[in-house]
Parts: sequence; structure tokens; C-alpha cells
Amino acid sequence: MENLLANLTSLAVGVGGKLVLALLIFIIGRMIINRIVGLFERGKMMDKMDPTVKTFMLNFIKIGLNIVLVISIIGVLGVPMASVVAVLASAGLAVGMALQGALSNLAGGIMLLVFRPFNVGDYIVAAGDEGIVKEITLFYTVLTTTDNKKVTIPNGSLMNANVTNCSSEEFRRVDLTFGLGKGNDIEKVRGVMLDVMQKHPLVLDHPDVPFARVSGGTNEAMEFTTRAWCKSADYWTVYFDLCGQITNALGEAGVAGPAVKVING
Repeated sequence: MENLLANLTSLAVGVGGKLVLALLIFIIGRMIINRIVGLFERGKMMDKMDPTVKTFMLNFIKIGLNIVLVISIIGVLGVPMASVVAVLASAGLAVGMALQGALSNLAGGIMLLVFRPFNVGDYIVAAGDEGIVKEITLFYTVLTTTDNKKVTIPNGSLMNANVTNCSSEEFRRVDLTFGLGKGNDIEKVRGVMLDVMQKHPLVLDHPDVPFARVSGGTNEAMEFTTRAWCKSADYWTVYFDLCGQITNALGEAGVAGPAVKVING
């Protein structure tokens, strides 16, 4: 009986010591990982990196260091690595099926980093959402919408969706359509529209000069289409300015709006 108690005491002391050591390694390891990640984040090498690559690399480093920490703790607890590998191998199929979505997102994140359809700071339209790219992580891409909402999109969905990058090119074209009464003088209307666009300080004469032409209509109205080029960063400013300024200029020039058909009941 005494031998049994002595053996149990010795086992408890040994296991307890390992648990305490493992806990200390975990706490110290987490502190070291946070310090290393912080050093990388503030390092001059990272400052020279593209924001997209920087975010991705920091996430990759953090996950890699945490894996090393877990393996170290397993070793301290005395669990044979061969047994761990065997267990992981036997559970690989189940884990793979359970993490299928996560692995798809991880693969999508790597593909986004390699092919770079967009970068941090770009305005994109994808997977039914649109906004400015704020962050690209290993598994998700985070957008901020124009009304300041946060949208998180799985990277796997992005790689399988059509992505429109509104910031990739230096210039964008603003297309507007106006409905006017059919009795208006076409050349007069066109002259008013061109005059407004040509006077706007943000409207450019390249890649093409401003454009205004009849593009359609009905028995009661004519449809005019205007096109003006500007820098991508100025798109929404030019869009809303031209909407208001062209409408006001047409009114001041005495151009009538679309005819309205009145039905007497």
C-alpha cells in the first residue's frame, strides 16, 4: 500500500510538474509571439511591403509561430510525436471534410496574394457586395462600404466570383442619361451639356473629350447620354456634380423636361 501511494505521489508530482511547465511555456510563448509579430509589424522591411502582402505575411507568421508553440507544449507533456502524427493521420479525412470551407478560404487567400486582382485601399464590387478593401487575411477579405459598414467576405467566395476593381485604372468614365421633352432643339441641348462638362475642373479631355448625344427615346421624350472622363479618385464627385449642374443648366436654358401623358379617369 505504501509503495502504491509513493508511486501515485511520484506520478502526480511528475504530471503536475509537466503541466506547470507546459502552462509557463504557453504564457511565455504567447508573450514572445506577440513581441516577434510586433517587431515584424514595426520593422523597416514591412514598411516597404505592399499593404496587402504585409497583412498576409503577418497572419502567416503568427499562425506559424503558434503551431511551433503547440508542438513544443506537446513535447514537454511527454506525448510521443509518432503517436500525435498517427492520430492526426487517422483523423485527417474527418478533419479535412470539417475544414473544407476553411481550407477553401485559405487557398483563396493564397491565390489572391499571388494573382492580386485587388489591393488594400481599392474599391471593388464582388460577391454581391462593394466597398473599399481594408484588410486581406488568410481566410477573409474585409470591406468598408460607403456608409461605413464592415463586410467580411470569405476568400474562397471571392476567387469564384466576378470581381470588378474600380480603382485599378487611373481614369474612369462617368456615364449619365437624361430624359428631355421631344420638342427640344437637339443641338442646343447638346451644347448646354458639353459646356457644363468642359467647364468642370475635374473633367479631363483624355482618354477622350466629353460626349453628349441622343441615345434613344419614346413618343413623348428624348433620351440623352453624356460621357465624361476623370481620375478614378474623383469619380463620385464628378458624377454628382454633373447630375446637378447639367440639370440646372438645362433649366436655365429653357429646355423642357419629358412630356407627361395624362390619362383622364
